[in-house]
Amino acid sequence: MRRRLAPYVFVLPFVAVFVAFSVYPLFFTARLSFTDWRGTGAATWVGWDNYTYLLTNPAFWSSLGNSAVLWLLIVPVQIVLGILVAVLLNNAKLRLRGLYRVAFIVPFVTPLVAVAQIWVVLFDQRYGAVNAFLGLFGLPDTGWLTTSAWSKPTLALLFLWKTTGFIVIILLSGLQSINASIYEAADLDGASKARQLWSITVPLLRRTIGFAVVLQTLAVFQMFAEPFVVTQGGPYGSTTTAGYYLYNHITRADLGTGAANSFLLVVLVMALSLLFVRLLRAKD
Repeated sequence: MRRRLAPYVFVLPFVAVFVAFSVYPLFFTARLSFTDWRGTGAATWVGWDNYTYLLTNPAFWSSLGNSAVLWLLIVPVQIVLGILVAVLLNNAKLRLRGLYRVAFIVPFVTPLVAVAQIWVVLFDQRYGAVNAFLGLFGLPDTGWLTTSAWSKPTLALLFLWKTTGFIVIILLSGLQSINASIYEAADLDGASKARQLWSITVPLLRRTIGFAVVLQTLAVFQMFAEPFVVTQGGPYGSTTTAGYYLYNHITRADLGTGAANSFLLVVLVMALSLLFVRLLRAKD
């Protein structure tokens, strides 16, 4: 009996913590999404009203649209840059490879709030270093953070600088799992480096690329700290992401609608993740 119970005793601490801090909050939030609750007093059951309100609210769809535009500005560029940089860092002839790898991961481990504050200073329209540099070439000052046309690209640039090094490390680990004999055979057949990259590296990295895309899709649609510190969701709501819009419900103590919003985001991100997995399986 002791031998039979031993495995369950070993996993019991993890199960207890998982149930207390993951399973229970999930079910509590699910129930909360069908109520009107302001954080105090009894919750009032409202059924599907919170979901109906969100799905018919233009601000909700606008936040999803902003996140989708940011995804288009970030993820494709990040994957292409990540592959190119990972291939360069994987070159055995490159000196100081370890130093370069550390340099690329430093932005990722730098506190986000500190980086965002630096971004505010750099891209300030009147006193920022970016406009000062462009002024040397006679270019006019640009409202990087105060115009709808430039606020999303500026925010996307911050996200790219902050997280691309992490994607490089992921892709580099995938590159190191590819058998070197495949490239040797391609060299014997006269394939150029560009041809090897497109016909060997990219196909064999397909699963790693898919993992990186799913990971960054989650990050983009959950993006909160960047718009909160840099633009406060402005100008005119152009950088109000899905994560920042969810935060607005919390500040108004509208916890029922916030719970419904979070579940809609979960469904959306899960659907996108399953789509990427399906595309990968179709090509296997």
